[in-house]
Amino acid sequence: MIVYDVDSLCKIYPGQAVPANNNISFQVCEGEIFGILGDNGAGKTTLIKQMVNLLGSTSGSILLYGKPVTHDSLYLPSLVGYMPQESHALNQLTAGEALYYSAHLRGMNRSAAIDERNRLLKFWKMEDLRDQYSSRLSGGQRRLLRLAVATAASSKVLVLDEPTNDLDPQKRRLVWENLRVLNRDRGKTIIFITHDAVEAERVIERVGILHRGKLVITGSPHVLKRNLKNKLRLEIAFEPGQAPPLPADLELHRLTATRWQIYLEQHQLGDVIAALDIDRLTDMKLSSATLEDLYFHYVEAV
Repeated sequence: MIVYDVDSLCKIYPGQAVPANNNISFQVCEGEIFGILGDNGAGKTTLIKQMVNLLGSTSGSILLYGKPVTHDSLYLPSLVGYMPQESHALNQLTAGEALYYSAHLRGMNRSAAIDERNRLLKFWKMEDLRDQYSSRLSGGQRRLLRLAVATAASSKVLVLDEPTNDLDPQKRRLVWENLRVLNRDRGKTIIFITHDAVEAERVIERVGILHRGKLVITGSPHVLKRNLKNKLRLEIAFEPGQAPPLPADLELHRLTATRWQIYLEQHQLGDVIAALDIDRLTDMKLSSATLEDLYFHYVEAV
């Protein structure tokens, strides 16, 4: 079943000649984890706000389960849990109150809303924040609270705007693990935007790449990676002034003054490893092409 059907979507803000997004079309199916990747200014947040009916479109259409997102003011909120970048409406509430009222307003009775609050505090490991006001939480804690609020009362669809920004590594891991649980065990369709391709690769099933307001490509990462011709990624690091000699015909990318990224064909790997002076390296990592490589490949081709 198609959850979201976005067709020929365009948004031009007043006073701007360049569209924030331009002729965007894609579909998201039920049970998918769909990631939207793009750098700052790519139009990601504009697109998400259109999808949750917080921003009108200049042209095009967005259907949610076959009905326009503008069909009824209560239609979309009954199906979609939305996590924005910011939510000042929570500032006067404690974390526990925010979760309780979110569940209650989405149809749960008082007793069920209390149970839902307690479940979410435990699920997102926020028990110690229950009685703290949102306005006094750290940036990462507020983001986690907004994510927890979005998941209250078991909405069928989650739409998340940068769910792991401001979070420490431990909390980022918790977010990706919990999103997998919500998708696998509860069948939630999850749509999220991010600029962190490395993080997103942990859960993403299908990806859409946005660049300068246009949807460059969509598809499953493993299918899209075929255009990278199964290249391998080798990262090497070394002490300052101790760069090892590298064959001139390699595809090299300098990451820092002491770290290089090298793309290899499989048949080149043995010769390159044999040629490296291991004693001059401080680190070496070999992997298949990543979602980040995929992102740069398609963006640079535009």
